This record gives sequence, structure tokens and C-alpha cells, in this order.
Amino acid sequence: MMLLERAEKRERHHDLWLGGSTAAVAGFVNVCSVIAFFAFASNVTGHVAIFAEELVKGHTHQIGVVGAWLGAFIGGAFVANLCVTFIGDRNPRIGRAIPLVLEILALVGVGYYGHQYYAETLTETEYLVGILLFTMGLQNSMVATVSNGIVKTTHLTGLSTDLGMELSMMLQQRYRRDDRLRFKLKLHLLIFAMYILGGVLGGVLFLRIDFQAFHFAALGLAFILVHDLVIARLTAAESLLQRESEVPRFRN
Repeated sequence: MMLLERAEKRERHHDLWLGGSTAAVAGFVNVCSVIAFFAFASNVTGHVAIFAEELVKGHTHQIGVVGAWLGAFIGGAFVANLCVTFIGDRNPRIGRAIPLVLEILALVGVGYYGHQYYAETLTETEYLVGILLFTMGLQNSMVATVSNGIVKTTHLTGLSTDLGMELSMMLQQRYRRDDRLRFKLKLHLLIFAMYILGGVLGGVLFLRIDFQAFHFAALGLAFILVHDLVIARLTAAESLLQRESEVPRFRN
């Protein structure tokens, strides 16, 4: 089972596994960012509110910083979608892998710089938060594009709304047997739970090993890549063996 399977081959269990694993990474990174920089890495709604506040107050520097953060998240989403749709048309595996590779490299870079060089200056913080927002834009867009918009894992505002609506519908007899509704409820509950679990794990690790905790988030993403690579190789080998067994053999 490839977590980043193409849209036409995806089944519900693909979305459950992909949603749960990436939600854990998102919660992990977000909590680490809050502890390290007092800034959210995935809560774009909060940053938009801060941007509006700084506009009202006329704080030019803060407007530029928060605007750049929002641009970083949007830029990450742009890059991920471009990779999956444009590059993916020519080589689907490469197109889906590039956003995760970029996210892994960025998280490893933040972890390394933070552990070795971070002096808690305002400029450093601004740049590092921007990088983390870029990674969350990459992840959310990649997951949403691969799953045809079914899975989104970096923020919970819309998901919490969906959960409330779905739970309300499940109280009504006419909706309880709706298979699609039950799947959405299961998926959203899983994402919500895994986001919290990832956040707790991220907080515990960061308090113990500081910025090196980001390396564990990168390791989680690397597992997705390695898993899909191994499955792809095994599937290709099985297909080759099957074709060879179907080739007719003639006696001399």
C-alpha cells in the first residue's frame, strides 16, 4: 500500500494512513515551533489576524514579517501543487516525492541551525518561523493534491467544523448509514487525534533535546518516502514475475 498512491488508484485506507501520519508530523512541528519561537507554524488564521492588527497599528516591520510568513505558507503550497501536477504528469513518483524531500531538508536544516547556532535573535526567529511555515504549506498542499482535497492535516479549524457537522448528522437516523459520511468522520477523528499525539510527542522531545526534535519530524516524513519506494519496488518485481510466468514456453 503506497501512501502517496495516484488519485485514480487511491482507496480509503490510503487516505486514512496518509492523513494520520502527516497530521502527527504537523502537530509535532507546530508545538515545537510554539515552544522554540512562540509562533505557530501551521495556524495561518492566527497570522492573518496578526497581520490585520499590525496594519491597523502601522507597524511597518511587523507587517513585512507577517506578510512574508503568509507568503511562505502560500509559496510552499504553490511549489507542492506544481510538483505533483506538473512534474507528476511526466513522472508521478518524482512529482509526489519532491515536496516531502524539500520538507525533510528544511526541517533538518532548522533542527541543525537551531541546535548549533541559534542565538535567539529576532531576525533568526523570523527566518526560521518562515521556513517552518513554508514546510507546512508544502505538506498541506501535497497531501490535499494527492488525495483530491480529501485530506488536509496542518490546521484544525476547518476540520473541527467538519467534525461538529458530522457528529450532528450522525445523531440523525437518516444519515447514520451513509457510508461516505462515516468515512469522513473516521478520517477527521483520526487526523484530530494524531495531530494532538504528534504535538504531545513534539513537546516532550523538544523540552529534552531542544531543536534536534525537528529531526524526528523529518524522520517521520522520510519513513513515508522509504515505505512507498519499497512498496513500488516490490510491486514492480511482482508484475515482472507475473509477466514472465505468462510468457508461453516452447519445447525444442
